[in-house]
Amino acid sequence: MPLPEKRDGEKPGQFIARCMSDPKINEEYPDQKQRTAVCMSKACEGMSYIEAADFQINFEEYGFTEELTEDNWYCPAEAEYETDIDWNEPTEEWDISEAKPGLWENIRKKKEREGKNYKPAKKGDKDRPDPEAWKKAQSLWKQTIAEYDEGQMQREQLMKMHHQLMEIEEKLEGVKFEDWTKDMISKSEIYIQNIYDFVEARKPEESYAGYKYEDPKTGEVYEYQRKGIYRKNGRTLVPARAAEYQGRKVQLGKPFRTPKGPKKFSVYVKNPKGNVVKVNFGDPNMKIKKSDPARRKSFRARHNCDNPGPRHKARY
Repeated sequence: MPLPEKRDGEKPGQFIARCMSDPKINEEYPDQKQRTAVCMSKACEGMSYIEAADFQINFEEYGFTEELTEDNWYCPAEAEYETDIDWNEPTEEWDISEAKPGLWENIRKKKEREGKNYKPAKKGDKDRPDPEAWKKAQSLWKQTIAEYDEGQMQREQLMKMHHQLMEIEEKLEGVKFEDWTKDMISKSEIYIQNIYDFVEARKPEESYAGYKYEDPKTGEVYEYQRKGIYRKNGRTLVPARAAEYQGRKVQLGKPFRTPKGPKKFSVYVKNPKGNVVKVNFGDPNMKIKKSDPARRKSFRARHNCDNPGPRHKARY
């Protein structure tokens, strides 16, 4: 079975995390040690011997930190958080749908695709179009887009205007409008009213379900008659369908076990820029013997634990 291919600009650690969690690779290589070896071999392609050796040593000894993506996001169940060890670290709850709504939407869509056994065509697949067929498809696509854009452009323009009006509303306090702005607002009101009347006259007579939007922080759901960008309490609401896939909230600073790798534990922490990253650490083939004073002392001396480095790095 072929291994996943490295993507353009993908770092070795990111590839290993994606490779280790790939369902097909897990099925082909159920033994984590073997799975790590084959993914490591692929990750080191194109590296010099020194670079490859350095990466492997750091990976095996400490682990690695990676930016959050739809491929590596994992929301552990409460039982998966490690409680046998007192990490003595502050924790806090973090909601990805509120902090990174764009990434959460990508994760939600990925889960939907996986639920439908979605399998994108890859180079060499019999279902993948050849260059000529691809060129023809692109031509047809451009033609379709040109026809579709006639109405889509207006919808996007109206959505943009709606979003800007919501932002303006938040900044109105203390603003003194100049004469030219008053004139523009009066004209805009007339234009929008005409558009509203036009759309209202063409609205289907039969009843239709409203659009539900959810407050990403409180989970409260609001229903609107039209699609749009809505805000409540200073927060942009997200489509309620995003809440269908549970697993948005995780505990920052609280390690959890990762039986399928890429390491023994993972933990979500904030880096110096305030971005949440995923740190993978620990040897899955070794037990923690912290109860043995001699072993504990040896480990701390070997890893210089008095100077662990920054909290967002695996060595910490």
